[in-house]
Amino acid sequence: MEFMAWFTHKYVMHGFLWSLHKDHHHKDHNSWWERNDFFFIFYAVVSMSCILLHDSETFWIGRPIGLGILAYGIAYFVVHDIFIHQRFKLFRKANNWYAKGVRRAHKIHHKNINKEKGECFGMLVVPLKYFKK
Repeated sequence: MEFMAWFTHKYVMHGFLWSLHKDHHHKDHNSWWERNDFFFIFYAVVSMSCILLHDSETFWIGRPIGLGILAYGIAYFVVHDIFIHQRFKLFRKANNWYAKGVRRAHKIHHKNINKEKGECFGMLVVPLKYFKK
């Protein structure tokens, strides 16, 4: 799932659907809701569809795919929305090496507010250079 998230973030969110993702980088709005949140809804619908439409004979892989998307969605919500962007005031004092590296990588990603020339599109797996002091 991390590779799919990286690929989608780099080539879809920073590509042809930048119009939905750019408010996440620009913060020129006063709303708690961002157009970027439509991606969360889209993946929730895909996940639920795979889980609910699975059939043990014809679409047996649906449940594992749906549960994988759900698990990554939960991780994304906790790490990205709660831990990194503090949309809810939890995990504010997390200060271990992994937390610092993930925060550092995300901060570098948001340093560029444009569609092009971004870096570090992953969320849970980020380059080792962000873990060094």
